[in-house]
Amino acid sequence: MSDMEVENKNVKAENQAEVSAPTEIGEPTEGAKKDIRWYVIHTYSGYENKVKDTLTRKVHSMGMDDTIREILLPLEEEEEEKDGKVKLVSRKAFPGYLLIRMEVNDRSWYVVRNTPGVTGFVGTTTKPIPLSDEEAEKIIHGGTKAAKNEINVKPGDRIRITKGVFEDRTAVVLEVSDDKTKIKADISNFGTTTTIELEAGSFEPLP
Repeated sequence: MSDMEVENKNVKAENQAEVSAPTEIGEPTEGAKKDIRWYVIHTYSGYENKVKDTLTRKVHSMGMDDTIREILLPLEEEEEEKDGKVKLVSRKAFPGYLLIRMEVNDRSWYVVRNTPGVTGFVGTTTKPIPLSDEEAEKIIHGGTKAAKNEINVKPGDRIRITKGVFEDRTAVVLEVSDDKTKIKADISNFGTTTTIELEAGSFEPLP
């Protein structure tokens, strides 16, 4: 039996027995302002997107959009070199985990916890522990800040690369993307010229 078959069997077994919400969590808020916070849920590795899609459909079908507001798979950007070109690729920042912005009550806990592929909340056995605003902000935006930097170069300009495998090397800008989040540039590499792609924030213009 393959590892994937074993994992599928485990996921199926996990969700055959439903888990009841701890009594310490309490009833859903009625009328009053909901305490919406970011929490972390643990999933089987490789099932993050499937859990996200399944839970999103459950939330919509059960009319719980006001209680479970957002489900997020944190991603981070990494540089990858292939065929002489460097590009940024998105990877899971924390494999096996999802962020969820919600009010924790007995109903919402039950819906999340009994979603196939979910193994539990991060926290105590009786109550999930919310992330602080600072922690959530760092996880959500930590891997995407470079793309928000302003690009102030144009084709023909010389730049110095400040991050990645070509750090401290100089290059010449070939083109700037329409959304001004990345550029293509030529870099001299051992007597040959290589075209690379760079994200905003990973280089600086030279005088």
